[in-house]
Amino acid sequence: MVQVGIIGGAGYTAGELIRILLFHSKATINFVYSTSNAGNKISDVHQDLEGTTDLLFANKINKEVAVVFLCLGHGNSKAFLERNTFSEHTKIIDLSNDFRLEEDAIFDNKSFVYGLPELQKEAIKKASYIANPGCFATAIQLAVLPLAQHNLMTNDVHANAVTGATGAGTALSKTTHFTWRDNNFSHYKPFAHQHLGEINQTVRQLQDSFSSEIVFMPNRGNFSRGIFATAYTDFDGDLEDAKALYTSFYKDAVFTCISDKDIHLKQVVNTNKCIIHLYKHENKLLITSVIDNLLKGDSGQAVQNMNLLFGFDEAEGLQLKATYF
Repeated sequence: MVQVGIIGGAGYTAGELIRILLFHSKATINFVYSTSNAGNKISDVHQDLEGTTDLLFANKINKEVAVVFLCLGHGNSKAFLERNTFSEHTKIIDLSNDFRLEEDAIFDNKSFVYGLPELQKEAIKKASYIANPGCFATAIQLAVLPLAQHNLMTNDVHANAVTGATGAGTALSKTTHFTWRDNNFSHYKPFAHQHLGEINQTVRQLQDSFSSEIVFMPNRGNFSRGIFATAYTDFDGDLEDAKALYTSFYKDAVFTCISDKDIHLKQVVNTNKCIIHLYKHENKLLITSVIDNLLKGDSGQAVQNMNLLFGFDEAEGLQLKATYF
């Protein structure tokens, strides 16, 4: 059994990781480190685990675990690794944005591989350090990468994505309170969201001639979890041409599929799936992409990366069922 450590155990992403790993047949949780909850029962914070585990939050780390997940706020993973070292055999999967960009990917002789399995599967298998993609970045990249592979992103791409309240994490702000979120809708960080950097980087990995703009409008929805993303751009072929491109690109993808029917969030919430739908209107191709922001956009994808790192079945522990009703 692979021994797993989790750093930053009190947040939403750590809660999802724990829930998955408790039932993973190839891995076992060695410790869950939390400075704010050391000594407390994990189920006191992640209350869905009541009756499932008696694990306590730890105040020390085990430097010899086989893999450690960093579930820390953006900017904090690098600081944590500056203060703490792990053994040479310990693999690291970082869920923040600290190492996603090429200019940040090498740190203290560690070279982080960008962990989007649909694009980087072979590189992930050979890596020791993984920068897990962002949630918006995952949904939008999976929507447009088949076009980039064929040098078909020749004009601006307009992307609009709505995320649930869990996308903001557990720290309170005026826009996370129920009274603000309920029956409400708003955009934030228009045109300048931090995930744009990794999206553009990955697009240019496939299409280095891309010189147009990805115009991104992120939105807050009044639901708990999930991302509903739409992107549209010019496309000269017909709908069947587009479907052929996407079907070919994702033919070996375990969790990403193309639907002929209109799609919605309940199809993916509480799963590690990404479902994509294509629609052609005159010269525009509309791509709709739906994921669970905490799973395919975060902890589920992190476990998917762990499975690839250790040679497990890619879907191990991730046969999760959508909550449809």
